[in-house]
Amino acid sequence: MPSGNLTIRRLLEAMKELDASDLHIKVGIPPVYRINGELRPVQADPVGEDDADHLFDPILTDELKQRFERTGNCDFAWHLPSRNGEAPDRFRINLLRSGNHLHAAVRRVKADIPSYASLHLPAVYEKIVAESNEGLVLVVGVTGSGKSTTLAAMIEQINRTEAVNIITVEDPIEYRFTPKKAIISQREIGIDVESFPVAMKYVVRQDPDVIFVGEMRDKETIISAIQAAETGHLVFATLHTADTMQAFGRMLEFFPQEERGFIRNSLAVSLRAICAQRLMPATPESGAGVVPATEVLLNNPTVRDKIRDGEDADLPAIIAGSTADGMHNFTQALAELLRQDLIDMSTALRFAPNREALQSVVRGLQVKSSTLVHRIKAHA
Repeated sequence: MPSGNLTIRRLLEAMKELDASDLHIKVGIPPVYRINGELRPVQADPVGEDDADHLFDPILTDELKQRFERTGNCDFAWHLPSRNGEAPDRFRINLLRSGNHLHAAVRRVKADIPSYASLHLPAVYEKIVAESNEGLVLVVGVTGSGKSTTLAAMIEQINRTEAVNIITVEDPIEYRFTPKKAIISQREIGIDVESFPVAMKYVVRQDPDVIFVGEMRDKETIISAIQAAETGHLVFATLHTADTMQAFGRMLEFFPQEERGFIRNSLAVSLRAICAQRLMPATPESGAGVVPATEVLLNNPTVRDKIRDGEDADLPAIIAGSTADGMHNFTQALAELLRQDLIDMSTALRFAPNREALQSVVRGLQVKSSTLVHRIKAHA
């Protein structure tokens, strides 16, 4: 973006042009965008103290200004006017006081819901949604791994195909859905409802068929999500864990030892799938920017028994040996991304949970490919 006088409107308009997910305003440095997970500063002068303190004046109401002056924090939503009939992008803006001056973090809420194909997600994701009408589906990963984007694609699949009532509880709302076959209510923490536990306390009274919980981050929310899944609702939720195995430990750590058997029994019954993902840079030739390596655990009778009996250590072997069902681990996903030329070997090795295992799988694919080529030539 060119240097010169920066306005908040110009900075927000550029987010869509650059496909930036976030904008950071801090005194002493130029504005910074997050693009494909990486922070990239604007080619402009550093933001001065007076500039920062007044940058948001054109879009702040008197009430919001007073709230910020009183508390040093302010959350609000704003959107640019629609252009050329396109749905407007919405922005979740958090203002904070730092060094007695205004700093800001802006999240872009995209109007366009991505497809599975554009996200390079495996076909099992669509299958999970199509074959589930109740139960719990978890999408897990670290911060910035694309969990919300994946869940947006899943919710949109239901929105397009099923006449159901969808209620989401998000912090913040990252994608704005337009009701199609489904009807949708999106609730944002801090704006529409106080907290996840409060939202989950009332959600089952709102006649939902599908519930999306932005993040299960406390005991009350986890219990509410599991109970909703057990009572005939389809519940989607995220957890901040690196892989499918850690998801169980993450949920159980909120409960005392004497309650964990009950939680395991409930999960054994209600869980449908755990989808873990990690974003990594794609090859320049693919034009994808970033692509996800995924790990998928599906709850079949064998998995159900392992969850109930606390035999989580057996799950990785079950995942690795059940690829015909769509289950797969990160190593197998990395090998598939390599086969599709979506990532290069150096990237695959950098993100591999086990480098030797990845190299072994890749060698096996190469042998199979070579054998197939020889068979084709012999047949010709």
